[in-house]
Amino acid sequence: MNRLKAIIFDMDGTLADTEEIHRKAFNAAFDQFNIPCQWDQQLYKRLLSISGGRERIKQYFIENNLMPDYEGTINDLALSIHKTKSEIYRQLLIDGHVGLRIGVERLIEEAKLKNITMAVATSSSTINVETLLKSTLGSNALDLFEAIVTCDIVENKKPSPAVYKRVLKQLDLSASDCVALEDTFNGNRAALSANIITVITTHFFTLDDNFDGASLVINHLGEQNLPMTAQFGESYAAKCVDIPLLELILEDKYQRNSCQKIAAFSAEQ
Repeated sequence: MNRLKAIIFDMDGTLADTEEIHRKAFNAAFDQFNIPCQWDQQLYKRLLSISGGRERIKQYFIENNLMPDYEGTINDLALSIHKTKSEIYRQLLIDGHVGLRIGVERLIEEAKLKNITMAVATSSSTINVETLLKSTLGSNALDLFEAIVTCDIVENKKPSPAVYKRVLKQLDLSASDCVALEDTFNGNRAALSANIITVITTHFFTLDDNFDGASLVINHLGEQNLPMTAQFGESYAAKCVDIPLLELILEDKYQRNSCQKIAAFSAEQ
């Protein structure tokens, strides 16, 4: 009997290469507020360790002792800039400036055909998720996912496991029946803290992240004509992440955990 019942996708950087679009949207928002700062790729790579765009803005201003002329607190300013940034970002999505990552649409189609439940667990906003899904997967994209949990639903952002625990509750599934697809240190920690095994797809902004505990770390989900490259973990010589591979990873993890429990019990006797 196959154990895999659900795949839980992160959004930014996992479903789609959105991080560069986010960076450009932040810089455009700074311009609109006449704030003399631009985040280059290296700086943004560091700032991604902070979950949440509003939180990144606030932390950057604090670290650089930057408080533009603004009637309100630093929290108010960060909130206003982030609202503008989000509007710019969503327009870029609608205009087609971002696509799904390699292998994502293939895996979604396979999961749909094999009746594997799919969900989204993200620190992004609901409207951002809906805009991305509709702009990349079509107007009926939301129907593909049994649960979509965002920062509008769960306040505590990754690496808190709250978003994943909420998804499990909504799906009424055990963590041992699910695999999480992530791309960042915070996302990996969030899923693992909810006892969900992880498969990581890296990109420019997360190549150097620490992914301890992940079952598999790869460059992308792969296609038959564009194989993935395993950076860590057992890929079982697969060319891409598909349902059979996820089931192998899940079953292997389950068996190893069972063996460890048996060994620990035997040692106590």
